[in-house]
Amino acid sequence: MSGLNPQGIIIGFITFLLIGMFHVVVIKAEYYFSKSCWPVFLVLGIALAALSLFVQNVVLSGALAVLGITCLWSILELFEQEKRVKKGWFPENPKRKDNKKSL
Repeated sequence: MSGLNPQGIIIGFITFLLIGMFHVVVIKAEYYFSKSCWPVFLVLGIALAALSLFVQNVVLSGALAVLGITCLWSILELFEQEKRVKKGWFPENPKRKDNKKSL
């Protein structure tokens, strides 16, 4: 029997941090760029997930995969964030040109 393996816990902690960070990233992305920035999340997500396949270090590979999947999940969250803004749960950006005030 060998020593303890902390890699899973490290990947879990990285996952926790990334999910928390991406709550803010999605809110800011929708506020400044609208949901139309979703292709950036798509390209990054696919690239990072693919890159994770080529990295030998388990923790780094796991972190890249989690980051890639988090980017892909953020696409859905951008569209949901737009709905939350329309409901008034979050402020809309008054300087963004695509915002139209409803009467």
